[in-house]
Amino acid sequence: MTYPIVDSHCHLDFDSLSADLPCVLERAGKAGVHLMVTIGTRVARFDQILAIAEAHDEVFCTVGTHPHNAAEEPNVTSKMLVELAQHPKVVGIGEAGLDYHYDNSPRAVQADSFRVHIAAARETGLPLVIHSRSAEEDTASILEDEMGKGGFRPLLHCFSSNAELAERGLAIGAYVSFSGILTFKAAEELRQAAANVPMDRLLVETDAPYLAPVPHRGQPNEPAYTVHTLKRLADVKRVSTQAMARATNDNFFRLFNKVPRPEIYSEAFA
Repeated sequence: MTYPIVDSHCHLDFDSLSADLPCVLERAGKAGVHLMVTIGTRVARFDQILAIAEAHDEVFCTVGTHPHNAAEEPNVTSKMLVELAQHPKVVGIGEAGLDYHYDNSPRAVQADSFRVHIAAARETGLPLVIHSRSAEEDTASILEDEMGKGGFRPLLHCFSSNAELAERGLAIGAYVSFSGILTFKAAEELRQAAANVPMDRLLVETDAPYLAPVPHRGQPNEPAYTVHTLKRLADVKRVSTQAMARATNDNFFRLFNKVPRPEIYSEAFA
């Protein structure tokens, strides 16, 4: 049986997916992926993201500025993000955070943008989708500092960092999402980190069109491939695929509580 699951993070506006979007969505549905969140990376392109979500019942979206693009959008304010997030299809803030691997934007600018997004997440109550690469200590420190100013709901997306970031994130209530990296042969350390994340904090994603899981590694990724990450995560946690599907779905709807839960996501596990 194919259990319904959610791709909590993809980029349907990127060329390799948008050019063939009807077929991408059809393949997702056949694989059991009946819901997906397409993620904002530039506020300047929010209209394109929103148009995709509005055109498809199974697609929701977020609004935000990726750390790579923070220098392009220094004037984005929390007020702007809060206003855009009022749309019923907008279910999260981000992705925002820190990326010191590429340093496409100055680190201070990334940090300022990150804090702006945290403020918007705090005000809206929507989950904050966090990108962190080669910036574990600063990511954790900012999250802990900002949590002390008032609560918000963090999601460490496409987790590929060290165990300390996972532990510090979990300590402040963060959820942790795993992508196709979990299936890579050399990702044993990441699988060990996943094994230590409680079942009620786990999500799965593709980050499509990037990071296609085994057996599709090297190809453009797409939401239909979420199932491969879910199966690997189930193996890591030593539970059935059904149990992992149920858990990650429940976690998704708890965190992204603006998304209505379709009947199929309840009936399949009754």
